[in-house]
Amino acid sequence: MILTKAQYDEIAQCLVSVPPTRQSLRKLKQRFPSQSQATLLSIFSQEYQKHIKRTHAKHHTSEAIESYYQRYLSGVGKNGAAPVLLELANEVDYAPSLMARIILERFLQEHEETPPSKSVINSMLRDPSQIPDGVLANQVYQCIVNDCCYGPLVDCIKHAIGHEHEVLLRDLLLEKNLSFLDEDQLRAKGYDKTPDFILQVPVVMLCPLAVEGHIIHWIESKASFGDECSHHAYLHDQFWSYWNRSFKEEILYTEVTDINRSH
Repeated sequence: MILTKAQYDEIAQCLVSVPPTRQSLRKLKQRFPSQSQATLLSIFSQEYQKHIKRTHAKHHTSEAIESYYQRYLSGVGKNGAAPVLLELANEVDYAPSLMARIILERFLQEHEETPPSKSVINSMLRDPSQIPDGVLANQVYQCIVNDCCYGPLVDCIKHAIGHEHEVLLRDLLLEKNLSFLDEDQLRAKGYDKTPDFILQVPVVMLCPLAVEGHIIHWIESKASFGDECSHHAYLHDQFWSYWNRSFKEEILYTEVTDINRSH
């Protein structure tokens, strides 16, 4: 099913006033039953990340950090088992995993002789049992498992999905008997930035967006929803470099879901 720009705008507008929770995702699915869960989750995540980027700075002022930390201490002082950090993050409209990082850094600054390194913080977020305070470890864990847009758990899921879609794409190319080079083979040839696959013999793909067919020389698989903002970012960060490195003539950015749909 092809999502129109008007349908996308309607979904994005609906997301303006909802918190980044699984409950919100269920409500979104009820509102747009014809759209797949994966599509709604991807749009949900991208729109929320845009919001976080716009509001990131205000949560990292010294005044905000100290206010959050004192509220955390007060909350766990009353009930250490309550989801204090998670509720605080939802109240101030900030990602739970990012709130956990703020409080963890502030805690370590107070209790360690030297400022914590980024690698130490990341390691503790991936494995909260490393945090030297049991109450804070539990609070961080609650934030990580309840955050559907940020954090180490989400990063692992995204990585697994991305790898799965690359495997699906590879299998589809092999099924169609298309000759190609993958990223590892291209890096072995000395390329630093490469698409996922280069077709050694270009093919023509017939699709609604190209009346006379689209000549495909290479494919970059992105296991996420491609809105205008992400297209622009990928063009700037990746695709123009493929063009400049002479990976043939045409640019095709396609999602594996689109290939499967046409197949």
